[in-house]
Amino acid sequence: MSELIKIPTRPWTLMSGIYRNVLPAVHRYLGEWKERANQIPDPELRKQALMSIETKTFHCAGGAIYGLLAKNHSDETIRFIVAYQTISDYLDNLCDRSTSLDPKDFRALHESIFQALTPEAECTNYYRFRKEQEDGGYLIQLVKTCQTVLRQLPAYPKISSALHELASYYCDLQVHKHVQVEERIPRLKAWFKSHQENLPEMSWYEFSACAGSTLGIFCLIAYASHEDCSEELIQKVKNGYFPWIQGLHILLDYLIDQEEDSLGGDLNFCSYYKNKDEMTERFTHFVNKAKESVAQLPNTNFHQMINHALLGIYLADEKVGRQKEVQGIARQLISLGGGSTFFFFLNRLVMARLRYC
Repeated sequence: MSELIKIPTRPWTLMSGIYRNVLPAVHRYLGEWKERANQIPDPELRKQALMSIETKTFHCAGGAIYGLLAKNHSDETIRFIVAYQTISDYLDNLCDRSTSLDPKDFRALHESIFQALTPEAECTNYYRFRKEQEDGGYLIQLVKTCQTVLRQLPAYPKISSALHELASYYCDLQVHKHVQVEERIPRLKAWFKSHQENLPEMSWYEFSACAGSTLGIFCLIAYASHEDCSEELIQKVKNGYFPWIQGLHILLDYLIDQEEDSLGGDLNFCSYYKNKDEMTERFTHFVNKAKESVAQLPNTNFHQMINHALLGIYLADEKVGRQKEVQGIARQLISLGGGSTFFFFLNRLVMARLRYC
């Protein structure tokens, strides 16, 4: 990866960096993981690993945009992001389409997340509470790839605590939302209550959405590739991304999936809003708070473009066109994001037609 890479400051330079640097690297690394997934001995684990790659490439492509923030360390940062996001997507499939509803099983699987963020950690048997066991070393190799990249980060010791805090929110969410249906909401509400005093005013389902994003972790990894990464910067990034930017990210994901989740009987956090007006009001609040959050960060224009790209890319999804109520909210949010959001909206349509993401 060239050392001439600059952090984008305009929508068109961001899109140029995505097409030229991010997407080729993502598809190269994902291709390698797909080859490994094809070799998994257990048919159920192989099926879920392959499905997570084939249906969630967009997650890796979106997260890997933070590789541009790492400048000449872009390739290694993208290598980490692809491996870490592949772990998250694979485990989400194992829990969501699970042969188990055991929280102990979900905790054991997600030990891989914490070990991926801890370079010196020894790998455990993540499958010890489920009948499927043989993945041919697939999950361990994903973890070790993440560990290898982290060992090379100059500022890893400074970001370790923040990484583990964000990961703990994510892993707790994955456990609580995948247990038996009747236990999910009580568990999520009790979990929210245990954190409520340290949060801005929000609902339990909004907190759950804030916990479900990996963007804060990817942003921290990108900044930690630079030797001048300071403790002050790390706190600003963590507090900037959690809760507002991460919350906006996952709420948009749930917004466009409402019809699909309703038909499938799946948990959708947007379904807990009283009505369309309340949902629009809260989404607007998250957009405004995300904007305030990035104003405190260096490379403000880059982070603001991430906010606008989230709006444009998610709201350009074909699922929006099938849901009249979501279309109305989408129009208001795109208008709120302004010209750069519309720019990303149009580019997502182009990328979808090209089947590039």
